[in-house]
Amino acid sequence: MKKTPAAIILLLFCIAFFSFEKNLFSNTSVPEGNTQVWEVDFFDDFDTFDHENWQDQRIWVNNEKQCYVPDNMYGTREVSDGTLKIKLINIGEKIDCDNMDKHGKQQSPTPYVAGRIASKNRKEFVKGKWTARLRLWGNGTPSMFPAWWILGAQNNEPPVDETNEDVCWPMTGSGEIDIFEHHGDHHHDHYTTGAIKNLGECDKGDWWTLRTGIPSTLDEFHDYSVEWEGSDLVYRLDGIEVYRNQGEGEKYPEAMFAILNYAKITDTPMTGEWVMEVDWVKHERRNL
Repeated sequence: MKKTPAAIILLLFCIAFFSFEKNLFSNTSVPEGNTQVWEVDFFDDFDTFDHENWQDQRIWVNNEKQCYVPDNMYGTREVSDGTLKIKLINIGEKIDCDNMDKHGKQQSPTPYVAGRIASKNRKEFVKGKWTARLRLWGNGTPSMFPAWWILGAQNNEPPVDETNEDVCWPMTGSGEIDIFEHHGDHHHDHYTTGAIKNLGECDKGDWWTLRTGIPSTLDEFHDYSVEWEGSDLVYRLDGIEVYRNQGEGEKYPEAMFAILNYAKITDTPMTGEWVMEVDWVKHERRNL
């Protein structure tokens, strides 16, 4: 019997091996969502109150009943034990309030004081993903209105530090996306999330069409985020998608800054203090 030369046997073995390897890797798919890596470009874990990241924002909007005060006055934006506490407090007596609305009208004297901070002119980013880990100390009480949201950096409301901050809400450049908003008059353990639809005129926004209500144990820490995914805005709770604004992402091409605040939205009386505790805030960008 004629023997097969050793060189031919080796060649056949190599061909078979590389054919197997090719088939093995061609049948191995990359899980969806893992083709892009998020890179953190801003992170604040609130060991201190960092003025390089945040400034107090003192403004009167939505006919709210509180006065936003600066510099942790009355303990309204306390940083302690590694977290930020944004508070609304009844101090027991009315004080004069210097908060003005966008038309120059001054807030009336009120016993309610609160914290509101913004990363405007500090940390502003185009698209990407914004996330905050936070919880409330109690929820579902009428008039509660804590929020975690982002706003276009050309917004013309105070503080105005740059010449290009001349765009009225909610026009492009001053668009609004609400990541977490709890209205205590409506539900316990419930928040709303979504974009504000621009109706094409100053001060004309549709608050309801592009948002939805989500159940959550608000007294426990959770991660609340929004990210740009293609042309969509995707809202997540602890990394799980809970809502999507399809095709709305491209309507927010501007740099945006973050806001954390606690408002009182109705005349229902309250005593003591309401607290939103924030463990950290971050922004990420896609590293393709």
